[in-house]
Amino acid sequence: MSQDHDSSYKFLFANPEFVRDLVMGFIPDDWLQSLDYSTLEKIPSSYVSEDFKQREDDVVWRVKVGEDWVYLYLLIEFQSSVDKYMALRMMVYIGLLYQDLVKRGEVLANGQLPPILPIVLYNGSQKWTAAINIADLIPDVPGMVNHYKPSLQYCLIDENNYTDTELASLNNLVAAVFRLEHANSPSAVSDIVKLLIDWLDDRPDLRKMFAHWLRATLMRRPEYGIVMPQVDELQEIRVMLADKLEVWAKAYIAEGKQEGRQEGKQEGRQEGRQEGEALALQKLLAKRFGVIPVEITAQIANASLEQIEQWFDTAIDASFLTDIFK
Repeated sequence: MSQDHDSSYKFLFANPEFVRDLVMGFIPDDWLQSLDYSTLEKIPSSYVSEDFKQREDDVVWRVKVGEDWVYLYLLIEFQSSVDKYMALRMMVYIGLLYQDLVKRGEVLANGQLPPILPIVLYNGSQKWTAAINIADLIPDVPGMVNHYKPSLQYCLIDENNYTDTELASLNNLVAAVFRLEHANSPSAVSDIVKLLIDWLDDRPDLRKMFAHWLRATLMRRPEYGIVMPQVDELQEIRVMLADKLEVWAKAYIAEGKQEGRQEGKQEGRQEGRQEGEALALQKLLAKRFGVIPVEITAQIANASLEQIEQWFDTAIDASFLTDIFK
């Protein structure tokens, strides 16, 4: 697992509101949805096993269940790569957590163990192919031995299973994190940041947390080439992104115009320059907005040189592709 991903998610999920939104937005279970997440309490996730080896879970929280202060424990592990033996790891982690709860006397009044919900939050680029249940890693055998095969599964939340449209409809902190991680351009990031600024207008603590996390996330993306000073506000990041976008867009425009001029020289006609400008505009739009619809590509191909240059100017600041071609 990427240490950067692990550390950045630990930073976010040290806040109970992110834990609440993870459950409320991405685990469709009526009973879980009914719990009072204002009672969330972070518990120590570092302990020593029986063989004196140190073990530290990514995040462990507990939430009150019912009126008797019985707790449900949420064990959250962060993954940025597929681990074939994730089910085995989670079984071990659950065993160590139970062992530690027994040592601390944090069991039910009748000596039973409290329930644990094991969650794996995955944000890698590859499809998750690992077994969800430890039983799927062990072959069946004849007779009574098969009755003793362990069966324990974890709850997988795979960021790749959600479209940006689905995430945008949730009004959810964790959904915003997923959208920012999968945004395909600085402009897309800037649009989401603007929504967060408005949404968290009365929550300076969360704006600051998002600013710190987003700065580190953006600087890890080499395709952006972004270097940022330490910031405490999302608005500062948005301003920096706007400056970066303008420089980046002008570079693409210059590149496209150079291609057009070169092609015009080679062919000795106006169409060469026009095709180069059209190519540069398509590059800029693809970088900012992703895949360009066929009808827009055709519209660019049939446009005049003057029209293409007007679209260039609009494309630098536009929030949506449709704004450019109104």
